[in-house]
Amino acid sequence: MLRRIFNKAVLASVVLFSGIAAGAQSGEYLSYAPYSIYGIGNLTAPGSPYNRSMGGVGIASRNVRYINTLNPAAVTARDTLSVMMEFSVGNDNTIFSQKLGTGAVAHSARNITNIGSMAMSFPIWRHMAMMLGAAPYSSGGYEYSFKETDPSVIAKNGNISYSSYGQGALYRIFGGVGYRFGKNLSLGAEADYIFGNFEKDFTETFSKTGYTAALDKYTATVHGFTGKFGLQYEQKVSGTLKLGAGATYTMGTALGGRVETVSATTTTDTLGLGRTYSPQLAGELGLGLSVNYSDKIRAEINYVKADWSRSGFDSTPGFSIASSPLPFSASVRQGIRAGAEYIPDRYNIRHYYKRIAYRAGAYYNNEYFKVAGNEINSFGITLGATIPIPNQYNLYQGLSVSLDLGQRGTVANSLVRERYARITVGVNLHDIWFRKMRYE
Repeated sequence: MLRRIFNKAVLASVVLFSGIAAGAQSGEYLSYAPYSIYGIGNLTAPGSPYNRSMGGVGIASRNVRYINTLNPAAVTARDTLSVMMEFSVGNDNTIFSQKLGTGAVAHSARNITNIGSMAMSFPIWRHMAMMLGAAPYSSGGYEYSFKETDPSVIAKNGNISYSSYGQGALYRIFGGVGYRFGKNLSLGAEADYIFGNFEKDFTETFSKTGYTAALDKYTATVHGFTGKFGLQYEQKVSGTLKLGAGATYTMGTALGGRVETVSATTTTDTLGLGRTYSPQLAGELGLGLSVNYSDKIRAEINYVKADWSRSGFDSTPGFSIASSPLPFSASVRQGIRAGAEYIPDRYNIRHYYKRIAYRAGAYYNNEYFKVAGNEINSFGITLGATIPIPNQYNLYQGLSVSLDLGQRGTVANSLVRERYARITVGVNLHDIWFRKMRYE
């Protein structure tokens, strides 16, 4: 029996990680966002469609029907006989707006689909369980151009055109273990390996003869190890009401790797990260409170904070952007998230719609950078549901959908505003692996 379980675990792990590894090697994770020019690009919202449909909460959630990767302590909330797996795919639809010098507002739009997170969870021994997973950590993709408008510069050098292009992504592979002490307290720890690469090109083209086009190209390949610790405490207040609290802390870590720079004169220079330059991923603190009424109504609120001001991105080639028309600088990232779930009657056999889990949420975040001294904020509302997959032997399987309607940035101060609709679809699977066979 142990051999069968081991073979299943190996097969599931291969399937789980092969997709994310292939994407990392080929750079297939696509993104388009002007602000991703800075640092390591846009940080990807963590969690599955279950988390995202409730505004991104999950630090205090304990739900036996879903894998909650936001807190490693949550892995102990589970059916002790089953293995759980989930994977998702997402689609981003974004409209970009920027105010021109004439006062008019220009618009453009992009539509991109990508593989999302993948995770599996299984018990180890009694009150101990483990999870493995892979997910995008950040993404970068942009393309812009503009012309010199300073009359004195044009008079001296002629017309000058500036353009820039970039792409790349970081990925996260993680493994976590949780242990439940008694009925109320759970502790968890997680190890994370973050890796990926970015490419950024900057070009200046001159119309005046005698001037040579200038090119600066940066290719960064980075990696780093970090860890996360979490706890959850849930107390029954009455027969049907439970109150919960949770906390997580993700350690900051230095990025290793290298940055190769190429200039128009074909000179090449390679700098090793961790020596002269030591860019950092910031540590993050997360706090959460939850309410659970009869496993029918759940609500949660989370607060997260991470200080990126000492990340070193501002002074590291390939991460700082000296050629940008507006200066970027690292900042403090923080946000507040809230969400709720309602299930009319999970075990109703007559009315299918009563077994559907309905969710909603909202969030407000400050990004980890400023542009020309201006904070970049994002906010939005989320909606979602999990539709049960009919199976008389398994009530936990389902198809989860989340919709995120939000905005980032503003058209004031020459900035770019992004209005987006992000759809994420995931599948939750359960399989009973640990039944003891009985023969007569």
